[in-house]
Amino acid sequence: MPTKSLAAVLAQRWFLVAAALGAGEVNLEQARAIAHALDEVRDELSGAQLVEAERTLLAEAKRLDPTGLRRLGRHLADVVDPDSAEEREAKRLAEEDKLAAEKAKLSLRPQGDGTTRISARLPDAVAKRLKRYLEAFAQPRKQAAEADGRRVPYNTLLARAMGDLLERVDPHRLPDHGGDATTVIVTITLDQLRTELSSAGLGYDDDTPITAATARRLACNGTIYPMVLGGAGQVLDAGRGSRFHNPIQRKVIRLRDKRCRAAGCDVAAEWCDVHHLEAWSKGGKTTVKDGVLLCCHHHHRVHDPAYHHERHPDGSIRFTRRT
Repeated sequence: MPTKSLAAVLAQRWFLVAAALGAGEVNLEQARAIAHALDEVRDELSGAQLVEAERTLLAEAKRLDPTGLRRLGRHLADVVDPDSAEEREAKRLAEEDKLAAEKAKLSLRPQGDGTTRISARLPDAVAKRLKRYLEAFAQPRKQAAEADGRRVPYNTLLARAMGDLLERVDPHRLPDHGGDATTVIVTITLDQLRTELSSAGLGYDDDTPITAATARRLACNGTIYPMVLGGAGQVLDAGRGSRFHNPIQRKVIRLRDKRCRAAGCDVAAEWCDVHHLEAWSKGGKTTVKDGVLLCCHHHHRVHDPAYHHERHPDGSIRFTRRT
């Protein structure tokens, strides 16, 4: 606050601070810090408690600079009236939560290059929970990338982890209009699904395009609903969903493989997907023998047409980049 405003505040309310400033016992910045701290707790303390608070701050000014006084001021009410500290903290947190909810916002802006910019301001509790979830997926990705001799920036790992998280959303926890995050409504023919450079359409309101490779990867963990389209794009027939490896099969595969089976990768089984050795789109069967564990990083890679993969006699899978 300006010096003139400070003088007025001291003259009206904080007489002990005004006297100490006049006597040279505190400097101008200390007086400003004390006045601000006292104003912050005016509605929380009684008149007698405010006088005690003023004396406490003036006594502490002998050893604390303005920064230290401001820091003490944040806990001033608790120092003077510790019996009501819990009640004040609960009130403060409730007000903070309300303000955070009012400030919260999130926007998604497509950039026109295959990416969408997400900008958000979230309550701390929500942001921390999201960070914890993303890091749970990012850590095994980091391990897998380092096994390939690569270092991936932290922000890139979090971005990729967001996709992993969304693919594992429990459909039973979503509103009725949501559906399974890993259900794929494939609006291409089976022949196109088998082709490396084809594209598929996700059955959302904007018919978002994805590569056939992405469709095949999602099919490993989710459900495929084949849609037969007519010339004008109308749905002529909708096939029944085919669920892949069931929970018991997944448990057996995890007990058998114990970790990602990509050569050199040590990501634990609980962070891995079950991949069909022979793709379902090519007639592969949903059996324990046909399933193999791959971490998120290598599961993306096995469906990436830029890489060739070969299974060795010991069951490991080695990737080489196509030239």
